[in-house]
Amino acid sequence: MPKYILDRRRFLKRSGQALLAVTAAGRVIFYDPDRSWAIALDVLDERGARTLLAMTRTLYPHPALGDEYYAVVVEALDGEAKESEEVRKLLADGVARLDAARGIPFVDLSPTTRTLVLEELEAEGDAFFQKVRGSVIFHFYNNKLVWRYFGYEGSSYEFGGYLRRGFQDLGWLPDPPPDVSPPPYLG
Repeated sequence: MPKYILDRRRFLKRSGQALLAVTAAGRVIFYDPDRSWAIALDVLDERGARTLLAMTRTLYPHPALGDEYYAVVVEALDGEAKESEEVRKLLADGVARLDAARGIPFVDLSPTTRTLVLEELEAEGDAFFQKVRGSVIFHFYNNKLVWRYFGYEGSSYEFGGYLRRGFQDLGWLPDPPPDVSPPPYLG
């Protein structure tokens, strides 16, 4: 009888760990503490990634959506930083400013204090703030999985537009009064 039996579960776990180690050689693996998702980062360290994740959630909070949807933004910013030294410096300096704003790491601040810090950056017209904000708008709200949460079905152009595809539907309102919708399109 072998001293150590490698069952299927242990084999799959070890194979996945080995594949991850080979794939991510030289990269930071940024993952959810529950280990339900992970991304490999080339430029950002874990502290920077967690700070940017907290910033994106604070900018556009949707409590029903998990961090994995916001992590797409962090991954995109890391990709831009890999390609541009200017973006790399902007993100590093911005994360440092967020952590220094109240003397403790940004991720340890209360949601209200995080919001105040970000409002201060916005009022200054800070380039870091604008960069991250723009990335959230583009990468987060362009995610088809996020669209499901909002009930957005995507473009209707290829299906003849909205006039014939629910433009008059107010199903998202509870009991809408009849006078809030114009008469149906008969064209």
